[in-house]
Amino acid sequence: MPENGAATAADVADAVVVGGGTVGAWCAYFLRRAGLDRVILLEKRTLGQGASSRAAGVVRTQGGTPWAVQLGEWSRRFYLRQASELGFDSGFTPQGYVLPCFTPADVTAARARLAMQVEQGLAVRWLEPAELDALNPTLAPGATLGGTYCADDGYLTPPRNVTAYAVALAVSGVEVRERVRFTGLLTDGGRATGVRTDAGPVSAPLVVLTGGPELAEVAGLAGVTVPAGGVRHQVAVTQPHPDLAPGRVPMVFDLSAGLYWRPEEGGLLFGMSNPDEPPGPAAAIDEPYLAKMRRRLAELVPVTAGLGLRRVWAATIDYTPDHLPIIGPALAGGAPVGGVTVASAGGAGMMWGPAVARPPPDVALTGRSDVTDVADLGLDRFDAAGNSRLATDPIALPFPVAAPPPR
Repeated sequence: MPENGAATAADVADAVVVGGGTVGAWCAYFLRRAGLDRVILLEKRTLGQGASSRAAGVVRTQGGTPWAVQLGEWSRRFYLRQASELGFDSGFTPQGYVLPCFTPADVTAARARLAMQVEQGLAVRWLEPAELDALNPTLAPGATLGGTYCADDGYLTPPRNVTAYAVALAVSGVEVRERVRFTGLLTDGGRATGVRTDAGPVSAPLVVLTGGPELAEVAGLAGVTVPAGGVRHQVAVTQPHPDLAPGRVPMVFDLSAGLYWRPEEGGLLFGMSNPDEPPGPAAAIDEPYLAKMRRRLAELVPVTAGLGLRRVWAATIDYTPDHLPIIGPALAGGAPVGGVTVASAGGAGMMWGPAVARPPPDVALTGRSDVTDVADLGLDRFDAAGNSRLATDPIALPFPVAAPPPR
C-alpha cells in the first residue's frame, strides 16, 4: 500500500475518478449528478483517446447471464434518454440483433438463454430458419438452424459517444484534468484520503479506479491486483452495396467464429478477436486473421465477397477471465481499501459502460444500486491466480479465459 500522505488544503475534492474512457467519464458524471460538489476526473492522455473512440459501438441486451442482460438493458435505456437529459446523445440506433445457431447444441443453448432473457423482461424471441432468412435477406439462405432476435438492440457512434460524455462532464460541472497521471493513493488507517498525481496530490474520501485495458497497471499503482488485461480487437468497414441497406441488415453475432457485423455507411462494419492470440497491447492489423474472418463473413453474407474495405483499424480492449465486469471495493492484501472502488466493463465498454459506471456512486452513497446486484462482481471472486469462481459469460467475444500475466 502506498505510504500515507496528505494533499494540500487547496486541492480537495469529494471524489476522484481515474480514467477518461466510457466507464470513468460516465462514473464522474453520475457522481456529480448524485450531489457531490467537486468531482475530479484524471486522464493521462485526453478524453476518449483509448478504446472508446475505436470501438464498434454495439449495444446488445441479449447477454448470457442475468448480470449481462441487466447491464445491457440499463445502458440501452440510458442511451435513449440522453437527449432529454443532456441535450445531446451518443447516436444510439435501434437496429435489431440476431444470434444465429449453426448446430443442434447452439439451438439448445440459445433456447435456454432465451428463457432466462424473457424472465429478465427482454423483448427477445426465437426465429425459425425461414423467419431468420426473411428478416435478414443478405444472409446465405439455409445457413442457420434459427436463432434469437431482439429488435431493441442497436448500436451507437463511438466518436459521438465520446462527445456525449464530454458534454455531460462539462454541463454537470465535473473538473476534467487531461494529461495528468495517477501515481498512487493517499491513505490513512486503511482508508483512502486522496490520490497522488504527477501534478500533485488531491485529497478526496472517494476514489474510483478505471482504465480499460490499462486497469491492472492503474490499480497496481494503488497496491491493488486486478486480473484484467488487454487483447487486440479488429474492426473493418466494407464498401457500400445496395443489398446492404440498413433495412436489410440486422446486426448479427456469429458466436462460433467470434464475428459480428452491423450496417455502416451503406456497407457492413464487422469486428473480431482472435481466441488464439496471447493477451497484451496490440494496435497493428493482423492481416492473416482479418483475411480468415473475411472468408467467414463471405460464407454467411455472400455479397461481401467482392467488396473492398473502406476502413480497417485495431485497438487494445480490456477483458476479464470470466468475461464479466468488475464492480466492487479495491482489495489490498485481501482487505478492502475504504473509499476505493474498481470498475471494469470487461471488454463491453459501449454495451455495458454506463451501467458499470453507475453502481460505484450508488453503492458509495446509498449502499445499493438499482442497476444490478453487484455483490458477486467484485475482486473477491478471483483467487490469487486470477481464476474466477463465477461461470464465464457465454455470450462474449472469444476473450482469453486465463488471467493475464502479472504486470
